[in-house]
Amino acid sequence: MMKKTGYILMIVLLTACSSTRFIDSWKNKEITVFKPEKMLVIGMTNNLTARKIFEEELKDALYHRGINAVESTREIGRSFTDSQKNLSEIDTLKKELLNKGYDAIAITAVVGIDDKQDYSSGYYTIGNNWYRFGRYYYRFQNVYYTPEYYSNYKIFHIETSIYNLKTDDDESLVWVGTFDIVDPNNITSIIEDYVKRIMLQLEKEGIIK
Repeated sequence: MMKKTGYILMIVLLTACSSTRFIDSWKNKEITVFKPEKMLVIGMTNNLTARKIFEEELKDALYHRGINAVESTREIGRSFTDSQKNLSEIDTLKKELLNKGYDAIAITAVVGIDDKQDYSSGYYTIGNNWYRFGRYYYRFQNVYYTPEYYSNYKIFHIETSIYNLKTDDDESLVWVGTFDIVDPNNITSIIEDYVKRIMLQLEKEGIIK
């Protein structure tokens, strides 16, 4: 039984490390119908390349679901993002967006990063009999003298929120979801995977069709 459990656990770990993991979400129950006419997509990062790739990917995904979405790179330039803005300046930006016909915003940001350590796949094996001390010690003894026995990786905690621009009270938040991305390497494939998970969750919760 333990041997079978070990195999299942390894499959789960490998799957988790290769994709975005949904963590939690909140939906405004007061909003029964959400049909934005024009949505601004914002990716909050100082990496302009990552920002453009993400915003275009999410914009296209929303467009294919009947939502008119526009990348923030077309509306919010470096003159605004290169320095910290106060609430009054941000409110002015909101009014400008409303005047341009925007009634919703989808904004995504990295809200935390954790440094993790795991067994190196080159030394981790499954299927050994760990009921006996000798075999257990034999299995893990590399930790004493092999620097590569452990591998370091990062977990990025990502949050995507959708706001109704036409209201300025506590009901302006339509939906927020949190996701974890494990040790991202290829920016394009990671963004594609993340956008797919967002869309899947939004459809599952009835935010979009």
